[in-house]
Amino acid sequence: MWGKIVGVIILIIIAVGLFVPVGSITNTVSNDNNTSDVAVTYGETTYNNGNYKNTVDQYFQDNGNLDLNHVKQTVITADDVNKISGDISHKTYNSNQVLSCAMVELNTNDDIQVDVDKSKITTVTESMYKSALNSSGITKGHVIVTSPTTATGESALAGVMKSYETATGKEIPSDLKDAANNEIYTESQVVNNTNASADDVANLVSQAKEQASQQNTTDNQTITNIVNNVASNNNINLSNNDVNLIVQSVSQSQSVKDQATDYQSQISDYVDNNGSQSLFQQLWEMLQSLINNNGSSSNTNYSN
Repeated sequence: MWGKIVGVIILIIIAVGLFVPVGSITNTVSNDNNTSDVAVTYGETTYNNGNYKNTVDQYFQDNGNLDLNHVKQTVITADDVNKISGDISHKTYNSNQVLSCAMVELNTNDDIQVDVDKSKITTVTESMYKSALNSSGITKGHVIVTSPTTATGESALAGVMKSYETATGKEIPSDLKDAANNEIYTESQVVNNTNASADDVANLVSQAKEQASQQNTTDNQTITNIVNNVASNNNINLSNNDVNLIVQSVSQSQSVKDQATDYQSQISDYVDNNGSQSLFQQLWEMLQSLINNNGSSSNTNYSN
């Protein structure tokens, strides 16, 4: 056992030597218990209901394998959601309608992974969230979305983006939030107006955005041609109104792509700069666990 502990100590020393600047070791060890790259946001309806919050906490713990006592937590209010969605969907939420909750963990992979509790989130799918987050420059991390009761999930995007802001300390520009939320709203509308599945519509929008980006265009006619071609290739029948909705969304995403690229760079820089700290924390926790286990073993042997 002590051989393992010595081995971990050596790894910690190596990690400190490689990644931690001289004079910062004390600060690293004495940081608070919050996991700096994880954040949870609760809809205020859920947060204010003990049973609802317990249900959501259990889901996050089971699916994220994290102790929520050590993550940053934020409440999303109806006002927060309405500031983003009001001008887009013209929907207004009150304090007992904001149920969706989100957890974001950075440093999990090089791509964005979105998991949606399909038993509770009825409208917005994983691919819809992923496409909308890409529009705002978010391409890294693990996102989990759930709700204590059934909800459309349309308001959850505000929570997801707030989770990123909380985890990184970097605010997402309002133009990017508008573009992402407009995309979710547009896709939801098109799904309701067609026989296409939510994932098919999200794929259509994603392909249209990619082609518009490749052509570096915000021209409505050009984007209209792109949308029609992509829809035809995917056997999706769209009305003129649906085409116009998608064109406006793609054009908006194109108009803020420079901001999205900048925010994506900020997220990448944050992950890169905090990777060594995460490694140190993992090794430190491993050492503590080994010491505790060794102490328990010693006490057991003594009692016998």
